[in-house]
Amino acid sequence: MKFPVLPSRGNSIPGLVMLLGGAFAVTAFAPFGWFPVICLSLALLFNQWLTDTPGRAFLHGGLFGLGFFGAGVSWVYVSVHGYGHVPGVAAVTVTLLLVVYLSLYPACLGYLLRRYCRTQAWPVTAVVFPAGWVLSEWLRGWLFSGFPWMNIGSSQIDSPLAGYAPVLGVYGTGWAAALTAGLLVALLRNRQRAAGMLALLAIWGGGYLLEFAQWTQPHAGTLRVALVQGNIPQEEKWNPENLIDTLTRYSELTFAQTGNDVVVWPETAIPAFLDQVEDNFIPYLETRLGETGTSLLTGIPVLDRTDWSYYNAVMSLGEKRALYYKQHLVPYGEYLPLRWLFGNTLDALAVPNADFSSGPESHGLLRAAGYAVGASICFEVVFGEQIIRDLPEAALLVNVSNDAWFGDSLAPHQHLEMARMRALETGRPMLRATNTGISAIIDYHGRVVARGPQFRQAVVTGSIVPRQGATPYVMFGNAPVVVLCLLCLLLPWVYTRLKSTCLRKTARA
Repeated sequence: MKFPVLPSRGNSIPGLVMLLGGAFAVTAFAPFGWFPVICLSLALLFNQWLTDTPGRAFLHGGLFGLGFFGAGVSWVYVSVHGYGHVPGVAAVTVTLLLVVYLSLYPACLGYLLRRYCRTQAWPVTAVVFPAGWVLSEWLRGWLFSGFPWMNIGSSQIDSPLAGYAPVLGVYGTGWAAALTAGLLVALLRNRQRAAGMLALLAIWGGGYLLEFAQWTQPHAGTLRVALVQGNIPQEEKWNPENLIDTLTRYSELTFAQTGNDVVVWPETAIPAFLDQVEDNFIPYLETRLGETGTSLLTGIPVLDRTDWSYYNAVMSLGEKRALYYKQHLVPYGEYLPLRWLFGNTLDALAVPNADFSSGPESHGLLRAAGYAVGASICFEVVFGEQIIRDLPEAALLVNVSNDAWFGDSLAPHQHLEMARMRALETGRPMLRATNTGISAIIDYHGRVVARGPQFRQAVVTGSIVPRQGATPYVMFGNAPVVVLCLLCLLLPWVYTRLKSTCLRKTARA
């Protein structure tokens, strides 16, 4: 049986199939978790690119991207319209612009691959197409401050390929999935089936075996932890009249628990600037925490009244008061890029942006229960290269978030999935506290050991063992995968040169 090739000229069928194939690929991610789907969807795209002209490859890649990102980041509309109170037409426009921008990556990739990789030799296409896909994801996670949402490696957190995450990170895991897609195309086109099957067995078997490797070691002792999920409605969160009720809720939920070593509150759980509560509420917390021997990590905004800059921060209490300032801000959500160019245009359009300032990259680590903590706030947890900056010093990871902005959409599930990938990449347990869910305790294998319900008050409790040491990904980051993928892109040139040399030798003979 051969892989069906859809006609590319004068026929709308391939475009529709690419659109639907991209949309179906989203089911590989949380909350669905059908991880083999991403390999099948990419195989469909790679197979079509093989017979496309550069222009048609651009079109089909773009349509695949429209389906993939249109379904995968549809939550942007919920956030912008439902909670940002942007009018429906404007919210649809913002969402579509983002989806179109993200779709340009597979579109441009398709064009470049068919423009510079004209051969259909299966060893070349089975390696070059996946390498190109991974590089396009890496660029998407870096250009214009980066948006690495929906990286295909995250969809493999529960598959045998997850074993590659501590070694090569999310991009290396995604590369294994994309290589699978390339090999599937070769197999279904009746190209060197024995070699293709052996390669697939090596990729998936290698990932499975790597899951048994112990890259990090436990510290002595176990910590009892609690994540407090206050479930404060977004429309009520910043109302000054609700401040006392909010602080009371978090305090009562926290101190109703006993025997906890570490308690984590969500992003901006204290909805007031630090200087507004540091003379009353913070001393009260420190006294209560001292009585119980508990460390608390909480989200809180901080205002620097010398230059009126303000920061999204995490504060540690109970052991030593310290602050971590969010570094990777959300464009148009927490700050306005190119304000010098756009001025107050978006303010006039009622696009919510708070103009937070970014914290410094160099910072001292927070501490809780005697251990160094790698802290991140909301969106930051999607950037693996940022999380590893705190390692190997950090013994555990903490992510605070306010996923109330996403409503009942795919985003909270996808966000948790990416947090799980960070835990697996680093070999560290992660405590993830959110306002409305999904709060979760994640072990160093990336497995959720306890989680809270969405849209309900909850205290998620459990135990973790802090870890020490460094995974290969912590030591080397994304550089090995990027370099290897760049080298793979040279294969068409190498193949062409070798083929030309062989033909010349044959002609001489």
